[in-house]
Amino acid sequence: MLLLLLRLLLLLLLLLLLLLLLLLLLLLLLLLALLLLLLLLLLLLLLLLLLLLRLLLLLLLQLLLLLLLQLLLLLLLLLLLLLLLLLLLLLLLLVLLLFLLLLLLLLLLLLLLLLLLLLLLLLLLLRLLLLLLLLLLLLVLLLLLLLLLLLLLLLLLLLLLLLLLLLLLLLLLLLLLLLLLPLLLLLVLLLLLLLLLLLLLLLLLLLLLLLLLRLLLLLLLLLLLLLLLLLLLLLLLLLLLLLLLLLLLLLLLVLLLLLLLLLLLLLLLLLLLLLLLLLLLLLVALLLLLLLLLLLMLLLLLLLLLLLLLLLLLLLLLLLLLLLLLLLLLLLQLLLLHQ
Repeated sequence: MLLLLLRLLLLLLLLLLLLLLLLLLLLLLLLLALLLLLLLLLLLLLLLLLLLLRLLLLLLLQLLLLLLLQLLLLLLLLLLLLLLLLLLLLLLLLVLLLFLLLLLLLLLLLLLLLLLLLLLLLLLLLRLLLLLLLLLLLLVLLLLLLLLLLLLLLLLLLLLLLLLLLLLLLLLLLLLLLLLLPLLLLLVLLLLLLLLLLLLLLLLLLLLLLLLLRLLLLLLLLLLLLLLLLLLLLLLLLLLLLLLLLLLLLLLLVLLLLLLLLLLLLLLLLLLLLLLLLLLLLLVALLLLLLLLLLLMLLLLLLLLLLLLLLLLLLLLLLLLLLLLLLLLLLLQLLLLHQ
């Protein structure tokens, strides 16, 4: 009987151990479920971080494309401004060459008139050569008219060239028109006045031919002197106009340079802002990479914990199997004793 009681106590103890092992298995299963939930959450966080990294990479690519476009715009603006400056310099050279030609022509006219005066002074006593002198004067006047017409044609050609260039340069059109129109009007008025003066001189010469020949010589001399004075005045006016044009073109060049500097400053500011945005995005990307590394470390730790838990579960199952085998053996002994 004592042996039976002892064996019953052993059976009870084994049952208690089995219950404790079952409780431990339930706790381990709960821990496994919690670890699986944590793994799912970590995987979701990894997916979110990967999406954020993809968005950041797209933003970085867009910002790099914007930087490249800004640099291309800078280069195009610089090329356009250089072309504008070259065109302005060419215009300046053309205007200067034309005015130099005008000055040379006027100097030639002055020399011709001086020669005519000398000839008239030499031929004051020669009445027979008066007709020749008058013819020469008429020829000189005709030459003056032809030269004035040539000047008008040259001015018209200049105007056409300027209009063609100004159609290409829309920003400088109004300024150049406002600067050139008064000058052209002044030149046309001066040329008309010169033409009128020359016509009046011709009329006076024709009238004086009808008068006495001696008086004609004196009048011709006076007229030639007047013509010389007029030509000198024209030279002075042309020089003044040249100076005014040069000053205006210098002002235009200064304005263009200021506009260039402003554009360059604005583009540099835009580039600095884009570089700051790139740096911020790089910092955010580095932080996200660090978070990814930390999450991967956590995943590795959780996987190690799962492996350890699985090993513990296997050990517990082996213990349960051993206990069940012992219980079966005890039951068999009890049955044999009863028999």
